[in-house]
Amino acid sequence: MAVETLTFGCRLNAYESEVMKAEAEKAGLAAALIVNTCAVTEEAVRQAKQAIRKARRDDPARQIIVTGCAAQTEARSFADMSEVDLVLGNADKMKASSYEAMAFGIRLNDKVQVNDIMAVREQAGHLIEGMDGRTRAFVQVQNGCDHRCTFCIIPYGRGPSRSVPMGAVVEQMKRLVGNGYRELVLTGVDITSYGADLPGQPSLGRLVQAILRHIPDLPRLRISSIDSIEADQALYDAIASDRRLMPHLHLSLQSGDDLILKRMKRRHLRADTLAFVDKVRALRPDAVFGADIIAGFPTETEEMFENSLRIVEEADLSYLHVFAYSARGGTPAARMPQVPKPVRKERAARLRALGDAQYARLCASRVGATEMVLVERDGLGRTEQFVTIAVPGRGAGELVPTLVTGVTADGLAGEALRDAA
Repeated sequence: MAVETLTFGCRLNAYESEVMKAEAEKAGLAAALIVNTCAVTEEAVRQAKQAIRKARRDDPARQIIVTGCAAQTEARSFADMSEVDLVLGNADKMKASSYEAMAFGIRLNDKVQVNDIMAVREQAGHLIEGMDGRTRAFVQVQNGCDHRCTFCIIPYGRGPSRSVPMGAVVEQMKRLVGNGYRELVLTGVDITSYGADLPGQPSLGRLVQAILRHIPDLPRLRISSIDSIEADQALYDAIASDRRLMPHLHLSLQSGDDLILKRMKRRHLRADTLAFVDKVRALRPDAVFGADIIAGFPTETEEMFENSLRIVEEADLSYLHVFAYSARGGTPAARMPQVPKPVRKERAARLRALGDAQYARLCASRVGATEMVLVERDGLGRTEQFVTIAVPGRGAGELVPTLVTGVTADGLAGEALRDAA
């Protein structure tokens, strides 16, 4: 039996799961499940533990290895589960050597193998051949975070910010393009901090420019969630000058109220976000934006929450990733006056409803337009603005100009205009 992975959480985890699977198999491990956990919310931890118990019931003989951010921040709680054979820290989960003992049936003295993540200072590039079942691949360019938002435990799961050298990033992406991937996504924990720890301190914008310059046959490049206050001039220049950089950016916004942003220890105010989207749209009029927003952060009043609703419309955000605030032990926000859970839930629902309306408005605005669509699976793909679109008769990996003919429940309907690229 092969190694399998079960992934919770972010895009970065999806990438890292592919690396872990390859490294574990390189070490000779078989008949094992690697559970890559998320620590963002208590619910994410609960779901991971529930899945671990189910996995043991489904296959009592299979070894179960637990890793990821929750394994790093609360290792002993996973080790106390009888279903778990090994708890592996974030610093070591992508090393083949970490899996050798289990591959050879060696019992460790302590099934918790978690080191001090705060002592890690380098981030290696990992060359993978692709990502199972996807026409788009994620490429890790950065890990960790040096900021201390009051609601977030992730720095303690990921460690300090560290960047993959530019040459390693370009080499990885060349290999993926050579393997047929038409769209690559730069990902990390705080990717706009990219390069501060590298010689010469190259920025994210310089990295993007290097990728586009050195990989001319890469059709589409995307950037995952960014902190807009850290955007550099080189990134703006890339947005303006190269159409292969997709016009869809996802903002780490979190709130539209200035006092809440200060209590979160964010580095931007609502005016900074509005200035950013205006500047990008002046460079790329077709640009669309998404955002992460927390509903019901401690001390949030109804008036403060309404500022979050307003910024969605003022910035014309089309994609919302909404979290009802969930207290994480050990964070400053968990000690602040809490908003009642029913209120958090109700506010999150209102935000999601507004997000659905904004997405529907974007879809309606594209009817009659011609979009370049990357087909991800038979008959279904994404536009450059990341809208889901049905293109009947087209197969995964095709890049095809498409006339948008209507709106569907999930996005758009389209008709391919000519042979795919």
